[in-house]
Amino acid sequence: MAIYEPTIGLEIHAELKTHTKMFCCSKNDADATEPNVNICPVCMAHPGTLPVINGEAVRQVLRVGLALGAELADYTEFDRKNYFYPDLPKGYQLSQFEFPLVSGGELAGVQITRIHLEEDTASSMHQEGVGTTIDYNRAGVPLMELVTEPVIKSAEQAGAFARELQLLLKYLGASNANMEKGEMRVEANVSVSKDGSRAQAYVELKNINSFNAMERAVKYEIQRQIDELESGGLIVKETRGWDDGKQATFSQRIKEGSADYRFFPDPDLPSLKLSEVPEFSKESLNATMPELPWERRERYLAIGIKADDAQLYVQESALGSFFEDVIALMKSDSAGILLASNYIANDLVKIVRDIEKRDTGYQSKITISAENFKKIIEMVAGKRISSRAAKDLLIESMRSGKDPDVLAEERGLFSFTGADIGTIVDDVLTKNTSVVEDFKAGKGAALEFLLGQCMKALKGAGNPEKLRELLKEKIAS
Repeated sequence: MAIYEPTIGLEIHAELKTHTKMFCCSKNDADATEPNVNICPVCMAHPGTLPVINGEAVRQVLRVGLALGAELADYTEFDRKNYFYPDLPKGYQLSQFEFPLVSGGELAGVQITRIHLEEDTASSMHQEGVGTTIDYNRAGVPLMELVTEPVIKSAEQAGAFARELQLLLKYLGASNANMEKGEMRVEANVSVSKDGSRAQAYVELKNINSFNAMERAVKYEIQRQIDELESGGLIVKETRGWDDGKQATFSQRIKEGSADYRFFPDPDLPSLKLSEVPEFSKESLNATMPELPWERRERYLAIGIKADDAQLYVQESALGSFFEDVIALMKSDSAGILLASNYIANDLVKIVRDIEKRDTGYQSKITISAENFKKIIEMVAGKRISSRAAKDLLIESMRSGKDPDVLAEERGLFSFTGADIGTIVDDVLTKNTSVVEDFKAGKGAALEFLLGQCMKALKGAGNPEKLRELLKEKIAS
């Protein structure tokens, strides 16, 4: 079989988190449950109404561009993208064609072509036996569209890029980017070329509601195109949907070109000279920039945090914030910070997830304070409690909120002294003479039984290896 190389480009839409819609004062509320309540004559395209540009939406797109190291436009304008569909009350969509707000840039090793601003369409809902109903709450919501260069070579790379973009949008506060709510939508343009030759055509994949589904759709489409070419067929430039039930793409329509939309500048909206607007200057935008996801990830790696744990703190905001609070308390104690990270990424995460299974209202809330967590880490580091005792103490502190020192004292979790351990070992041997004889007769399991009795008496606070050696010494003496 010939060698085929896939080429993938992404088009990603994200609803921006603004108070009002893109060109009117209707509320921008992604959580609205009642249909057609956040609408007005402007977003419903009543005759005689005029749009007004939402400056906050423009500013948010410029901040995204700045984070990506892109070129920010000095001049921009809005265009009418003409097509007719029930979810588009005006009969055209206000978008940007020739003069996008952002050009170039890079994210996760993928080059970006452009980022522009437009308005979202209404939501179509199809109900069997009822027909199609339209909810116009979403019509006119500010929508950022990012287009990558066709340089992505695998479904995994496409997924990594989309996830990193979602993180960036959340860090900037530009969008909640929740794919399940449709606040972020990913479309993939997929083509394959044989033995270095040029691809025949690309296929646009739509109707994708998760990153995992996008990766599966891209993998399926790559293989479908290869099979088509191997059988002597041709690849048609078309739009295909993704059927998650069948795990397959399906043909929807022939792909339109830009000429089909008859773009032209909107006569009701002014063009913008961005350099004349103070809040759009790079200085003003830079003043609002937080630490970006990759900057935070690199900072964690620089202090020795494991790569997987660093990614966890970057992705999960609650865990990341808690870890930041712990770091602030531990200051320059690098060993303590690494130990704390180990307990957060393993034990604390497991406790929270176990509680979530039992209590659906828990919502990943971390109920232990950073100060109490720090006390537990210091107990472990100072060998005042064992690792096993630390986990028990963490659970109890999460449940009760009590001071870890008080809890450790109440439950006898503090480590035993050498003399205490020796006394307990002697007591176990005295009470289990027959087991001692079994061990002397060569039964290795007998030693493990004795070890278990010692650990039980020590409430898990003993070192198993040292206890085994001590048991052997005392039995042999």
